[in-house]
Order: sequence, then C-alpha cells, then structure tokens
Amino acid sequence: MTKQTVFSLSILLVFFFHCITTLGQPAAAPAQPANAPVQPANAPVQPANAPVQPATPPVVQPAKAPAPVQSAKVPPIKKGVPDVTKILGKAGGFSVFIRLLKSTGVSDQLYGQLNNSNNGFTIFAPTDAAFSSLKPGTINSLSDLQKTQLVQFHILNTVVTLSNFQTLSNPVPTEAGDTSAGEFPLTVTTAGNQVNISTILVNTTLGGTVYSDNQLDIYQVDQVLLPVDIFSPKSKHKAPASAPTLSKPKSTDSDDDADTDTPSVAAKVNASGAVSLNRHGILVSIGVAVIASLSRRDLVA
Repeated sequence: MTKQTVFSLSILLVFFFHCITTLGQPAAAPAQPANAPVQPANAPVQPANAPVQPATPPVVQPAKAPAPVQSAKVPPIKKGVPDVTKILGKAGGFSVFIRLLKSTGVSDQLYGQLNNSNNGFTIFAPTDAAFSSLKPGTINSLSDLQKTQLVQFHILNTVVTLSNFQTLSNPVPTEAGDTSAGEFPLTVTTAGNQVNISTILVNTTLGGTVYSDNQLDIYQVDQVLLPVDIFSPKSKHKAPASAPTLSKPKSTDSDDDADTDTPSVAAKVNASGAVSLNRHGILVSIGVAVIASLSRRDLVA
C-alpha cells in the first residue's frame, strides 16, 4: 500500500514538472509566408552614425543702433517773437531802413536776442522820406561798418514807453557804442507829450508809435539820426572853447612887421627925448648968451 502511494506521488511530481517545463518555453515563432518580399540587392545602407543634430543656436539679441549724435541745442522759437522787418514792412513806408537792417545783419541779431533772452529794444525808424531828404549818395558812400553803426545808432538796448522818455539820462546810450562827444551821443528831451531827439547834427521829434509790446517799441522819426562820428568826424578833434585870457605880447616877427607900419614905443620915447633935449639946449644957449653979455658990460665999465 505504501509503495503504491509513493509511486502515485512520483508520477504526479513528474507530470507536474513536465507541465511547468512546457509552460516555461517560449511560443514558436510564426511561420514566414511563402512569398515574402525579397529585399533589393542594392538597398541603401543606413549610415552607421546618424548625423548629430546641431545644437540649438543661442538667441542673439539684435545690436542696438547707435543713438544719433545730439547736435548743438537750438532753443525753440518762442511764440509771438516780434520780427522787426515784418512789422515795418506791414506798416509801410520804411523800405530803405528795412534794407539796411537786412544788409547789415542787424535784423537777425535783433530777432535772435528777442528769442533767446528777455532783453528789450526801442527802435527809432526813419521813414523813406527821411532818407530821401539826405544828399544823393549819402548812404552808398558809407562803408559796411559805418552802415552798421548808423542802424545801431537808431536802437536803444531797453524798452522805453512814451511815458518813460523823461526818465532817461543824457547822453542816451545806443547800440552804436560810445556816447562821448564826437562819437555817438544822443540826447532825448521831453516837453509835455512831445519827445525831442538830438544828435548835434540833427534835431527831430518822435513821431507815431509803429509797434509796442513788453519786448519791443518802434517809433517813427521823420529824419535820419546822423551820428557825429560818421558824418562830422572832424568835430571830435576840435579843442574845447577856452576861457578868455589877457592878450599876450606880440612875437618878434610881429614886432618887425609892426615897425614898418606904426612907430614903436621906443621910437616914441626917443622922439619925446629928442624934443626935451632940444628944448634944454635952447635954454642953455640963452643962459650962455646972458652971461656973456653981462661979462662984456663989466669989462667996459
């Protein structure tokens, strides 16, 4: 009985081992089809080493364009900056003065200073009739410097309203420069509402107001203001009038000339001396005669 049991267990173990072994083997590969496609003889050979993909290039920031070079700062033009030539052109009757302002460059200087600063100006603008009253060729005979000085002589470097002319101190300085005698002196006087302007060579009165604001006053004048330095340069060399003095003795030359015309003092003295000597001689002669006659009488007696 025991032997049969052991035998049965042995058979079961063998069977169980066989099942385990069978299940542990891999399944058989499927059979290749009968008409499998034939690989081409010259099939492209795959490269052994596949090309390496390039690394992602770094993102390069575009270079910034160089900033434009800043030019010299030009101050912006103020709104409402007065233009002297346009003002005079609109008023009319100042064509010659406008031409001088432009040709000398004074108009550009005025515009620049009015735009870049708070400076103000007062301009005495001669009319065309004022220039016509000058001798022909007067303006054309001037040098460029003299033309510039002539225009500047009509400009004050301050704003002067009609009511403020009486506050000016004479001589009034102009853009032409020196105010000393013989140079560019300008005298301004007032009499009531009338303003008188004198340059020594010219006397005139202030005309109407052409333009007025807080930076610029332009007044009409009916004569061109002629500065002494340009139109009468000899006058600045004149010596000031001297005080009356006692007359001086005449020089030798004048004495010689005087001798030929009138008798000199010495001659007069000599003549009077001669007269006195003559008289004295007569008296002496009379005295001698009297003494001689008396002596004769004594001898006779």
